[in-house]
Amino acid sequence: MFITSPDLAAESGIRHAFFTREGGVASGIYASLNGGLGSADAPEAIAENRARMAAHLRVAPSHLVSLYQVHSADVEVVHGPWPADRPKADAMVSVAPRVALGVSSADCGPILFADSEARVIGAAHSGWKGAFTGVVAATVTAMEKLGARRERILAVLGPTISAAAYEVGPEFVERFKAENPTYARFFTASERAAHAMFDLPAFIGLRAQEAGIGRFIDLSLCTYGDEQRFFSYRRTTHRGEPDYGRLISAIALD
Repeated sequence: MFITSPDLAAESGIRHAFFTREGGVASGIYASLNGGLGSADAPEAIAENRARMAAHLRVAPSHLVSLYQVHSADVEVVHGPWPADRPKADAMVSVAPRVALGVSSADCGPILFADSEARVIGAAHSGWKGAFTGVVAATVTAMEKLGARRERILAVLGPTISAAAYEVGPEFVERFKAENPTYARFFTASERAAHAMFDLPAFIGLRAQEAGIGRFIDLSLCTYGDEQRFFSYRRTTHRGEPDYGRLISAIALD
């Protein structure tokens, strides 16, 4: 049902989980632990799945907080459940106890952050666009404003599409190289002419290093390649399926 990071698990006063697609009640293409509020799955199935996740994190179902994700570098400070609609952003930070910050993903990189000494946590959804535009650095800056120190922050990257499964076109490659020629190292040749394989996890790791994070850990789990445990937007697209489930990665302070 969930995967944990030994490093995060060793941090005092923090609970976390990278939930898989197993252990829920959804059926069909959403089987079974789909937590995506933006999916077309049955609302009652999503609610039950999220309640199971909240129970594992020892928070009330209403206190598993998520965003309306838009592939941005925007960060929200969480004090409790949203009073109205989910804000449009891709990262959250908090010092509030018993509130779980949950980001959804299905190939993009879910990152959980913690400075356990300062009792500041964060969660970010980082696809290529978020990584490119600075969501990692923005999350760290927002955590610092709450009392964290970047050299103490531990950040863990959960299930993410790997370079072996992430083929991109020439325009994509040129965008990165135009920003910084050294970014060429994140691309390798693919079997299709003028295309390349992009190493998103490694690029996120670079952005974490640039942000001065004390420790960055990649769990090296590929969403595309492990159908039993993970949803994958790209796998769904290749199969022509109408929709896909979302994985939830969450962190909370006791």
